Amino acid sequence: MDKRAVILLSGGLDSATVLAMAQAQGFACYALSFDYGQRHRHELLAAAALARQMGTRQHRVAQIDLRAFGGSALTSDAAVPKDRPAADMAHGIPITYVPARNTIFLSFALGWAEVLGAWDIFIGVNALDYSGYPDCRPEFIAAFERVANLATRAGVEGTGQFRIHTPLLHLRKYEIIQQGVTLGVDYGLTHSCYDPDANGHACGHCDSCQLRLEGFRAAGLKDPAHYAGQV
Repeated sequence: MDKRAVILLSGGLDSATVLAMAQAQGFACYALSFDYGQRHRHELLAAAALARQMGTRQHRVAQIDLRAFGGSALTSDAAVPKDRPAADMAHGIPITYVPARNTIFLSFALGWAEVLGAWDIFIGVNALDYSGYPDCRPEFIAAFERVANLATRAGVEGTGQFRIHTPLLHLRKYEIIQQGVTLGVDYGLTHSCYDPDANGHACGHCDSCQLRLEGFRAAGLKDPAHYAGQV
């Protein structure tokens, strides 16, 4: 049986890089995306394009409605913060944090992984550029991995040991980009913006856009994303 892995694929820069890393390690990749009521649903088009272009074994989109709870600028009508200084982005939990999102996403991935007989799950969390998100910390990932092996039939019967892979956890954005370029990732297919326009063009001013743009600048590369106006 081939070595299978479930990859959480948002359509963004980080998850595309993680997919390429998993493939480079010899995994047959099954990509999982979420239509969760996010205001930046354009990322799902990016995820589909990446899954096709990168040759994933399957690509599934799970439908869940986190707008039922709100609590985030990404799942409500609250304004997305723009042009925040880097110092502000490095402290506190921003309003773009979606309550329990990674816990929910990993739970779905775990369910599919158990069905597939895939003991490896990859997620593109980063503890440096997104230090304000509590569900991007290594402590959370380690705790979820323990849960995965306690809460599944495979874990109880000892037929397999689940592992949560976080290859980007301690990388800076420019380092992620450099690795992705080396692996042949087409970043022109990715979408990172929290507040794109109706055509899917990135705003260039939200936290995610600013981190992305700075990452490409630090890597000495031009960001191939489409931005609304000049940034």
